[in-house]
Amino acid sequence: MANVSVYNIEGKEVGTIELNDAVFGVEINEHLVHMAVVSQLANKRQGTQSAKTRSEVSGGGRKPWRQKGTGHARQGSTRAPQWKGGGVVFAPKPRDYSFKLNKKESRIALLSALTSRVNEKKFIVVDELAFDTPKTKNFAAVMDNLKLNKALVVLADDNKNVILSARNIPTVKTASTNTINVYDILKYDTMVVTKAAALGIQEVYA
Repeated sequence: MANVSVYNIEGKEVGTIELNDAVFGVEINEHLVHMAVVSQLANKRQGTQSAKTRSEVSGGGRKPWRQKGTGHARQGSTRAPQWKGGGVVFAPKPRDYSFKLNKKESRIALLSALTSRVNEKKFIVVDELAFDTPKTKNFAAVMDNLKLNKALVVLADDNKNVILSARNIPTVKTASTNTINVYDILKYDTMVVTKAAALGIQEVYA
């Protein structure tokens, strides 16, 4: 099992925590990690784009000129795709881009992402994150103390003051142990986890 240092909000090391290899020490499956990210991005797509084909644009009912003898190329309609104002070839239509990974694949992808963060030393454990009042300045100070910029902060409980304090920092996102996902883990440079959240992740996914 991997031992990871535990820091306080001042950035000082105050102990260590042992991470379960069943969650943070699995064999990384890059293919499933890729599929999880693609799936998540595809599921976000609205799929509402639409353009008209030649059968849907208005006009063009009459043949513009006779077939032969004009010196022009033969034409059947002024709304064919090669004409200005004509229809679009293979026009995009509203569709659903989403697809699903099964539960086992999703779980392996998530554990692979968590393991990669631990292996790359980008998994920071904080003993506790708590503020008396919501204040962005306080959270920014914690980030400075930990020498972090772009981070995913995982909390064990719905700590409203911490969430509100981090909300106005564009390079920080907060999440709970049951809402973490592969895309966010990989998108942010570092994963900051409270000690309680680290234990909670191990309980959920071990």
